[in-house]
Amino acid sequence: MKKAPSVLATIRRVLGLEVQALIRVRESVDASYVRAVRLASRCRGKIIVTGMGKSGLIAQKIAATLSSTGTPALHLHPAEAMHGDLGMVEARDLVLAIGKSGESPELTAILPALRKIGVKIIAMTSRPRSTLARSAQTVLLLPVDREACPLNLAPTCSTTAALAVGDALAVALMELRGFGREHFARLHPGGPLGRRLTLKVEDIMRSGEDNPLIRADASIQRLLSEITSKQAGAVNVIDRKGRLIGLVTDFDIRRTLRQLPKGRDLLALTIPEVMNPKPTAILASRPALEAVELMADRKDPFNVLPVVDGRGRSVGLVQVHDLRAHGL
Repeated sequence: MKKAPSVLATIRRVLGLEVQALIRVRESVDASYVRAVRLASRCRGKIIVTGMGKSGLIAQKIAATLSSTGTPALHLHPAEAMHGDLGMVEARDLVLAIGKSGESPELTAILPALRKIGVKIIAMTSRPRSTLARSAQTVLLLPVDREACPLNLAPTCSTTAALAVGDALAVALMELRGFGREHFARLHPGGPLGRRLTLKVEDIMRSGEDNPLIRADASIQRLLSEITSKQAGAVNVIDRKGRLIGLVTDFDIRRTLRQLPKGRDLLALTIPEVMNPKPTAILASRPALEAVELMADRKDPFNVLPVVDGRGRSVGLVQVHDLRAHGL
């Protein structure tokens, strides 16, 4: 009796085959992909993504990815299309049709109707001479001749390849259109992702009475009182016009105490002797996510960030705990 392969061996084999399939697809990328992206970028309507069976499920995901990255897209079930759903397709649209064989009866059945509407078609298939390929303006060839399924029947490598190509098209369109974070935020207003993208620094900063402030000519005793009462771990140092000229943190005070010569008193020092005279600051109008990047993307990350307005005046302070409290 033949010994069954181990679960780990099967999983590694399947993953290996799918990786190989993606490598083959990457190596086959040619000018047809450029044509497809140009067709999509020039589309004045929406992109209709269609496919039957497992390809149809991939089509749904690709349509969702396109829509969420700035390219209006809809999924069309080919069987339902023959019973009225073709009404969603207009001549100004573009159809992305997915089918490994390119001969699925449900998919090929709608091709004459699509031609009558006058819509352009991009085919994603493994068969360059298939009915689907011959009906398309451009063909994205997926050179997948072997599925990971031991029977070589269940779509596995082919659907993985189609999904990856769909992602690649969506990203290429994002870059071509200059689709940035602010555009992404408008399309994802709900949930944690929306909060991360739409929150501004002014929405989360400690401002008004909660903004720890001290004039540069005040006493160290007054500074200690301010840093203690506001419990922010830092104090913004300002000049007479309210402009930020420095920052004093708990760490600055401890460092100063360690470095004090014998016989000198901390309270006898001036604030400019203790403060960091060139603190990193951020505008109140900037995205809160930018504050996260400023505080974290450093060799020595810091826990507090002064906030200023367009004139350089101190209007707040952001602490790392404030960012975490808002899911950032």
